[in-house]
Parts: sequence; structure tokens; C-alpha cells
Amino acid sequence: MPRETIIILNFGGQYDQLIARKVREANVYCEILPCHASIEQIKKSNPKGIIFAGNRADANKEKAPKCSAEVFELGIPILERFYPKMGHSQQDGLLLKNFLYDTCGCSGEWTMANFAQQSIESLKERIGNRKVLCALSGGVDSSVSAVLLHKAVGSNLICIFVDHGLLRKDEGDQVERVFKDRFHLNLIRVNAQQRFLNRLKGITDPETKRKIIGEEFIRVFEEEARKIGKIDYLVQGTIYPDVVESGVGNAAVIKSHHNVGGLPEHVDFKEIIEPLRNLFKDEVRKLGEELGITRELVWRQPFPGPGLAVRIIGEITEEKLEILREADAVFRDEIAKAGLDMEIWQYFAVLTDMRSVGVREDRRTYDYTIALRAVTSIDAMTADWARIPHEILTKISNRIVNEVKHVNRVVYDITSKPPATIEWE
Repeated sequence: MPRETIIILNFGGQYDQLIARKVREANVYCEILPCHASIEQIKKSNPKGIIFAGNRADANKEKAPKCSAEVFELGIPILERFYPKMGHSQQDGLLLKNFLYDTCGCSGEWTMANFAQQSIESLKERIGNRKVLCALSGGVDSSVSAVLLHKAVGSNLICIFVDHGLLRKDEGDQVERVFKDRFHLNLIRVNAQQRFLNRLKGITDPETKRKIIGEEFIRVFEEEARKIGKIDYLVQGTIYPDVVESGVGNAAVIKSHHNVGGLPEHVDFKEIIEPLRNLFKDEVRKLGEELGITRELVWRQPFPGPGLAVRIIGEITEEKLEILREADAVFRDEIAKAGLDMEIWQYFAVLTDMRSVGVREDRRTYDYTIALRAVTSIDAMTADWARIPHEILTKISNRIVNEVKHVNRVVYDITSKPPATIEWE
């Protein structure tokens, strides 16, 4: 789809995505390229302007990354070494807007309404009457991908929802209800809870858990896909940060993706479709709302592919899953009641493997400790622990120890990322 484009050349540092999101918030499409990108690659995008993203302090260093001199001969506007302040100052915003609209002459046509319409038309033309297969997890990316494809090809889209039994309270039923009953997607739900539990029996190492869940997910998906027969396209919910963080320029690859699985080896398909490949997470959410997906689902908490398995320390059992589901539901319920659900980027409960002495109804108990984790973040690269008011934490703690069996202690994690990660495992 031809569109007016700004190219961001990354000279190092972690500000390229921040700048890109600010450009797109100004309704102008942009792409990030490494500073050493070839002149042919830059010309291919037919950019209306170029922004150099990098640290001013590094600009004159002997080994500082350099770009081709031919970039300056293209005859298009260049904003050199743009380095926004962490507070995203009004001055930076004005400078960027003036560059985009006054200097480059952009018209501001990049909106999710336009993207949705153009994508649906493009997908219709590309796919025609052929079959498309999508692994639907209920997460934001796969959900928006599925609805977008459904609007383009209707019942030719087949969604497989593998319920591995590691979802939050009532989540599996909610996914089926939303996509089967409301959007009328061609949805196959596979209830594989016991199969996953059997594979995870006795496993305590977090990386082994992830590997087992990923492998089993692919096996279940493949088995169901083979029942369908020949598939022309496979949908993946890849988003733009996945593309950028897989290696652009000299930026360090920090993020380790936690999604389940990978590409199935034994499913017969011709091509992969990645309808969200050019979008940031906030744009995916806006697109979801544009497509009519409920706000509750579009703005739901980020959730790792291995699910509650990486929020239970030690061996996974049905009893532990039930404890964690109930505690997590209480936490999320109280945060929503307090009106903090849109302020906190991610919040969840963790079932530790620690038991301690407590008292319930004048009797001694020896039960589990629940840890609460809540963070504020822009892009998950860094995160700070959320300052939840004490009276709300008190209410959450009281409800958990009174309503959830086998829990007698609640603690709150006040560690930022780095040095900690957001998830516990």
C-alpha cells in the first residue's frame, strides 16, 4: 500500500521506537532502518523526510556509526541526531510536528481507520477464495489479526484456539464466546488442559516449562490443522517491535519474546500472512477498537504464551492453578474497581513456592504466599513498580487471604526492571 513515509535511521541507543511512535501519533507513517541501510533500501520507501535517531553525545566519537554520504544527496529534508528527552517535552513535540508538516509537507493520512480499510481490501485481493489458518490465543495481537482477516475473507478463515489449561479465570470461555458468538468466526476450540498438565508433571525449571509448552502447543495445533487439510495461508500476529528488535542497526537486542511456539513444521501452507507487521502495540489496540472488538479485550493485560505456568514457582498442578486463578481474579477485580486498570501497564499475581505459618479461625495454618506484581511502562524494555495506594493493597490482601483457600500471606513486589524482569520466571 503506497503511503507517505518518514524514514528513521537508527544510529544506536533505545530511542528509535520512541521517536517512531511519536511520528505515528502525529498521523504520519514511518519505518526504522539501520544507519548503514543502503541508499536503494531508503529510496524504495520513497520517503518524504529522514530522521537521524541517536545519542548526541556519541555523534562525534571516532567509532560512532555513520550513514552513507549519498543520503544527503537525495534532496529530501533531514532532521539530524534527534534525541528526545525522556519526558517527551512540548519543545520536542513542536520540533517534530514542524519537521513533519512544514518541512516535509506531510498530510497526516496515517490513521487506523484508513489502515483497516486498506488492509481489508488488500487481503481480499491477495487471498481471494483460498483458506487461511490462524492460531487464536485470545491475546490482543492474535485477536485483532483474526478479526481483520475475518472481515476480509469471512468463513475462509479458520481459527484454532488451543486451550492449554494455563489461562486466567474464565478466559477460555470468554475467548470462545467473543469470537464464536459475537464475531461468528470459524473457530475450533481444542480442550487440551490434561494433556499439558501431564507433560508438565514434575517439571520445576522455568525454561523447561516454556520449552515443553511451546512444543506441545505446536503438536496440538498441527494435529488439528491436519484434520482440516490443505491450507494456503498461515496467519502470525507479528507486530513492528518484533521486527525492529530482531535486529535493526546497532541497537542492542534486549527483548526475549515469551510467546508460545514457533512455525509448525508439518502443516501444509504456501505463505505466511502478518497483517500487523507494521504496527506498534498501541496501534494494534486502536485498530482493534476500529474493528469493533470490545474494549475489555483490546486493552487486556499483556499475557505470556506459557500463561500461568510462568507465574507458578515450582511444579504446575491443578490445585496450584486454581489458587492462582482465584488470587489473580481478586487482584484484577480490585484494580478495576479502583479505576487504576488503565494507569497500570501490567498487574498480576504470582504463586510462590514458599509456605509459611499463619492463623485462620484461631487455628494454625501452613499455606502459600501470593506475590503481587504491578508495573508502569511504555514499551516493556524498562518498567517501574506501580505505586498502588496502601488502602487498595490492604483490600486486595484481605480479600485474597479470606477468599482463596491455601493462601495465608500476600506480599507486594517493589522491584523495577532492570534489575528484575516483569514476569517472575
